[in-house]
Amino acid sequence: MKRRDFIKTGSVAGLGAGLTILNFPVFGKNAPSNKLILGVMGVNSRGNWLAQCAAKLPGAEIGYICDVEDSAIAKGLKAVAGAQDRKPTVIKDIRKLLERSDFDALFVATPDHWHAPAAIMATAAGKHVYVEKPCAHNPAEGELLLAAAKKYSRHVQMGSQRRSWPNMQQAIKEVKEQHVLGKVYYGKSWYVNNRQPIGAGKKIAVPGTLDWDLWQGPAPRRDYLDNIVHYNWHWRWHWGTSETCNNGTHELDCLRWFMNVEYPTKVTSAGGRYAYSGDDWETPDTQTLNFEFEGGKAISWEGRSCSPFSLEGSDRGFVLYGENGSLYNTGGDSYKITDLKGKVVKEVKQATNTGQSVTNTVSPAGEYYDAIHINNFLESIRGNATLNAEINIGYRSALLPLLGNIAQRTGRILHTDPSSGHILHDEEAMKLWRREYEKGWEPKV
Repeated sequence: MKRRDFIKTGSVAGLGAGLTILNFPVFGKNAPSNKLILGVMGVNSRGNWLAQCAAKLPGAEIGYICDVEDSAIAKGLKAVAGAQDRKPTVIKDIRKLLERSDFDALFVATPDHWHAPAAIMATAAGKHVYVEKPCAHNPAEGELLLAAAKKYSRHVQMGSQRRSWPNMQQAIKEVKEQHVLGKVYYGKSWYVNNRQPIGAGKKIAVPGTLDWDLWQGPAPRRDYLDNIVHYNWHWRWHWGTSETCNNGTHELDCLRWFMNVEYPTKVTSAGGRYAYSGDDWETPDTQTLNFEFEGGKAISWEGRSCSPFSLEGSDRGFVLYGENGSLYNTGGDSYKITDLKGKVVKEVKQATNTGQSVTNTVSPAGEYYDAIHINNFLESIRGNATLNAEINIGYRSALLPLLGNIAQRTGRILHTDPSSGHILHDEEAMKLWRREYEKGWEPKV
């Protein structure tokens, strides 16, 4: 679908309505002449979708696609071709792309080990950045990304889309300003899926369609195995960050947002690879995380990657528990509020039925809701809005599951500094605060 056609559809009509709620117009104060040229890094799956959504927005154009695998590049070009007239230029090496001065912002939707290094490189090259969650593979490089955004004065938005959704913004006002729940003291969240075993990878020759060296980028070199690319890297610590960061980041971000908490004081994790055994899956497929905060507040997350039994009627969501009642969200832009007897006193339903599963690996939200968050990023670059998930917010939310991973991998209870999230009095756990990098690829600010 071309941009001119997209503008006429109900999708953009709905988007316009959503953006009116968010107090900034689709086109911005200076549109349509104020066009932003965008680059997208990683277009096999999520990045492909982001490119397509961004290309349909007025005043935006995908100028560059950056990927290291030929079939992914073909998918990205095809997706964008249906949304804009200009064919993007393909540059496989992100370092070469960032030498270009003729684009404004970079979308990073690569495997997790690339998120922070690519974003840091982009800010140093003068680009604004939209980086998918988690914004970092480990806490140390997340802190470097914060420093880079500040040093180079760039807009950096993390893909915490729920912060841009109209009903979530309405709910936050009810909870934080109108105090409909009274004091909120506990929040729980969950994600369930039915992922299958990934098998034992075989060492084979790298396919001629893939630049394995560039795919690894900042990660220390490993042999190519036939069960890593494109998706199963998620479950290997060397490149991925477990289901905790893959999906838990979203609901943990919502709980942190609604409960007005920043860094925890205590972190615990329990779980493991329980559902299956004998394959290369290293991260937990079953896990519970618990976080305690100052002021008598706590947050939990339950993840079951290989068991489809839903909680609270949905495969993902969160619940807030307060002194006057509770608020339930089941993964989308909807919520209901109940009193202490469980009676529903208010229910707000999602404005647009996306038809998407809340566990869809490409877009759980659908085009309407992803476009709102992307447009918030673009309008912030233009000076017409403020980022809803700027990187200081994004990093603090991503840090929760990252700390949970450290607690899980060390088998330790973590005590953390409530002013920074840093691990206290545990040298063994602090070893996982950062990682080793391939020589010459170390992120620097």
